[in-house]
Amino acid sequence: MEVLDYRAYRPRAFTKEERSKTTILFGGLTWKHERLIQASLENMGYRAKPLPEIRRVDLDMGKEFIDVGACCPTTFTAGNLARALMQIEKSEGRERLKDNYVFVTIGACGPCRFGQYHESYERVLEGLNLRDFRLFLLDLLQMEQSVEGGGLEISMPLTLGLVYAMFIGDLLTDMEYATRPYEVEKGKTDRVLRDSVELIYEKLRKRPIRGKKLGSLLWHLTTDYFTKALKEVKELWDEIEVDRLRVKPTVKITGEFWLQTHEGEGNYNIKRWLEQEGAQVVPPPVAVWMDYLINMELFKLEDKREFVKMYPLKKAIISLFAWLYRYTYNRLRNALNDIPNPLPDQRALKELARPYFYYRLTGGEGHMLIGKALYAYRNKHAHMICELSPYGCLPNTMSVGAMAKVLGDYPDLLYAPIEIKGDAEVHALSRCQMILTEAKRRAKEEFEEVLQRTKLKIEDIKEFEAKKPEIRRATYRIPHYGYAGTSANYVMHVAKLMGRV
Repeated sequence: MEVLDYRAYRPRAFTKEERSKTTILFGGLTWKHERLIQASLENMGYRAKPLPEIRRVDLDMGKEFIDVGACCPTTFTAGNLARALMQIEKSEGRERLKDNYVFVTIGACGPCRFGQYHESYERVLEGLNLRDFRLFLLDLLQMEQSVEGGGLEISMPLTLGLVYAMFIGDLLTDMEYATRPYEVEKGKTDRVLRDSVELIYEKLRKRPIRGKKLGSLLWHLTTDYFTKALKEVKELWDEIEVDRLRVKPTVKITGEFWLQTHEGEGNYNIKRWLEQEGAQVVPPPVAVWMDYLINMELFKLEDKREFVKMYPLKKAIISLFAWLYRYTYNRLRNALNDIPNPLPDQRALKELARPYFYYRLTGGEGHMLIGKALYAYRNKHAHMICELSPYGCLPNTMSVGAMAKVLGDYPDLLYAPIEIKGDAEVHALSRCQMILTEAKRRAKEEFEEVLQRTKLKIEDIKEFEAKKPEIRRATYRIPHYGYAGTSANYVMHVAKLMGRV
């Protein structure tokens, strides 16, 4: 019997000379983020293409190739890659697939499956007999790096382009979910969203390249190129008329990174389902994760300050970096009249979670799941928390366990932990619906309380709207008056404009 030595997967080099004919495949985010990432890559001279939209069939296909005990995000994404490669092979042939395409993914360390994604992808290549297809793993935490051969170089200009793609993708997602539940003309939000994404796609694809390192950083921090583009986007959203008198419970989505940000069959289309059930969804920004990573470096530095040389300087540098990150995000928010939600304060999240979850347990989203739930509850940002967890996910199992103590201390907090396997939709959605029923009741009570407090009737508000139609624009900002629901805050705002309170 012949004994074969194990050989770790090592892709062939991707050279600069191959760049013009090689398409970079990537995926894992919403279609909005992926379209803008594609623009940033094309801006730097690369050919890029997102993987196809996640489908239910990807779960079954993934189970054929990887460990059956893997969590559903790993299985879905592995199956999605397999389906994409099979489609390309069928249409263009095996040799063109191997020579003209590469797949790029990112990873990081930790107990979460995120650190093992690439190994699952390697199992897919083995199952398809495509070990000579090129798959490259990039480090999430390095701003500058390259793959073997230099065919893909993550430079400062590309990194900053990707950051802006992430930021703007988040902001457009916030606009989408804040608007669609209240749109008067059904379907208009989705049409405007697609037009907005394409407008920003063109802006990112034609982005000027200013310098290689410090020059590029300074230009991105000071330019009005992106804010002007977002003001054009705002004009598109100005045309959407909304009816904020529709009483809807606000549902904050948290959970494992992929499941909470995903929009599609990988999480039972739960965000669209919640909207169909009469809720307003507060989506999680991708940018929160990077903000968490930056601030974790600061927190760890503070923990060992007695042993760190030049501690004040190092702390000042990381603090400045964290401040610039949020400053840039807020600049872009301002261009959309601050309709998108601000990033939550990471130190506040840490302190809120401290009695329940040690922040140095950094698997998955760590303490943020506890912090986000309490942040939304205590600041009246949502009626209900919906936490999406993969079946068998160790980090999320820890957070769900810690939430038992949180609920003991805050019994009024509506919390729906949904364990997602990918093939148990009815069970998951029925659990969510039970909590949603109570959230609807609270939203209605809150709305009626504000009407009683302001002594306004629905007819009075509609009469005022007729005189001041701009307040029915999607881009008209309603301040937060301490209510979780949009309708309640809207009535209070109208009452203040009318001089009733």
